[in-house]
Amino acid sequence: MHPDLMLPLGDGARMGVEECQHHFQDQRWNCSTVNRDASLFGRVIQKGSREAAFVYAISSAGVVYAVTRACSRGTLLNCGCDPSRRGSGRDKGGVFDWGGCSDNVRYGSSFSRQFIDAKERRQRDGRALMNLHNNRAGRKAVKKFRTLQCKCHGVSGSCTVRTCWLAMQEFRLVAAHLKTRYNGATHVMMAQDGTALRVADRNHKRPTRSDLVYLEGSPDYCVQDSKLGSLGTEGRTCNKSSMGTDGCDIMCCGRGYHTRVVKQHYKCECKFHWCCFVHCKDCQQWVELHTCKGPRL
Repeated sequence: MHPDLMLPLGDGARMGVEECQHHFQDQRWNCSTVNRDASLFGRVIQKGSREAAFVYAISSAGVVYAVTRACSRGTLLNCGCDPSRRGSGRDKGGVFDWGGCSDNVRYGSSFSRQFIDAKERRQRDGRALMNLHNNRAGRKAVKKFRTLQCKCHGVSGSCTVRTCWLAMQEFRLVAAHLKTRYNGATHVMMAQDGTALRVADRNHKRPTRSDLVYLEGSPDYCVQDSKLGSLGTEGRTCNKSSMGTDGCDIMCCGRGYHTRVVKQHYKCECKFHWCCFVHCKDCQQWVELHTCKGPRL
């Protein structure tokens, strides 16, 4: 292991957690982490559920993204810009010259595969195959969200010559894509020969390499359960007027909710002053806050 890779590995893990919590903040399972737990997400990922599938995919994607970004910045010893982007290329606008620094996603993916998949390749049981599939889906998601960026060269701004490079898009787009894959994840089971996964319901289509797969159904996450790693939704803030997953009916699992009026502080009447700062007043208002009731004893 190269010491210079420790920092991007940590960055990748952090990015995965932040995006997971952003996209699940209004759901019963809100991607909560567990302090002083080696697995970070606690017992939740021990079950082969949709949530575990997403955690593995977003974590794998985070490592790919962070390592690739470090390559482009020149902070790693064994990689730099994508060496395959040389010579000329072509797109809808015509011919262009490769230049700049194309993100070396190939190196980031290769490192992620070697580092993250190593443990799963030693196991080769159903759960290991599930994790390997979702790790790969995370890597492919980063590759999917790349865009061609170009700079024009020529007299008076004419675009007689273009120099282009391939760059990753923001990680939030990758995470949003994986969240849609979570919503449409495929239930799978171990094949009879024990070497692969197959669809549990033959009426469902076979998952692609970009899809997420899971082995077990998810708990409802309504009630705290240490065995499952569920923290429950008691005390969670809910939206009284929403019919979605953040609404009090769904979030509180039909148990009802408490309402209290609290004073909320916020910045208001902000003005920009040249140069260069913004001055705001401190304002406050009274708002209703709704929190889920606990289970009846």
